[in-house]
Amino acid sequence: MGSLLNTFKKFFTNKTTVTILGVVVGVAVLFGFYTYRVNNAVNPTRVPVATRTIAATEEITSDDIRMEEIGSSFLTDDIITSTNDLVGKYINTGTSIPEGGMFYTSQIVEKEELPNSIFDEIPDGYTIYQLRVNNESTYANSIFPGDRIDLFMTTTQDDLIYFGEFIRSIEVLAVRDANGENVFDVTSGRTPAWLLFAVPTDMYRYLKVAEYIANVTITPVPRNRTYNTESGSTEITNEELLQMIQSHIMDMGVEY
Repeated sequence: MGSLLNTFKKFFTNKTTVTILGVVVGVAVLFGFYTYRVNNAVNPTRVPVATRTIAATEEITSDDIRMEEIGSSFLTDDIITSTNDLVGKYINTGTSIPEGGMFYTSQIVEKEELPNSIFDEIPDGYTIYQLRVNNESTYANSIFPGDRIDLFMTTTQDDLIYFGEFIRSIEVLAVRDANGENVFDVTSGRTPAWLLFAVPTDMYRYLKVAEYIANVTITPVPRNRTYNTESGSTEITNEELLQMIQSHIMDMGVEY
């Protein structure tokens, strides 16, 4: 038994033997790593690709998708691998999917994330109006899409000060920054510059004329949650302010 142990001890303490064993182990590790990389590269993964060129803002249907195999080494975290994440979604603005192209997460959005999706929901007889705002007038960016607000008007005309609620119960459709991007698409960093909402076309005309009247300020005023659900229809509530605008319409010779 002792002679056997001495033999093993001599074998593993021999420098030549240790060198050979090190080379063998190193080659085995490299071979294993190489085999893993090769298998990973050739192991196919099925991913959805476009059956046609899909343009920006288009909806993705099941007919627009087919499955193809790619090597796993080409698969990155931003490539969409499930059709469930595509059907019913939309191609983001500023991009498109070529025929045979894969789908990337940055290119796919929900309909409401499209900048112009709000125009699809405008009732007949209504027009989108953009009210210029800032962080202060939106109460530190506390007015959200879906909120109902009132519009107050302030102006000085012929030494008379006009102030009061002008239009009540307007639903905010979008809040956008100076570049037209939705403020709430990101967690921070975008400052509100515009509130978008739909009003009856007559109200739209009054609001546009008010923009050309000197010293007129229109201020959004948010209400509580109950008001959001029970506020009633959008309507002009201040006849005196309305008459003031109408008098300017006649003075300016605006066709109305």
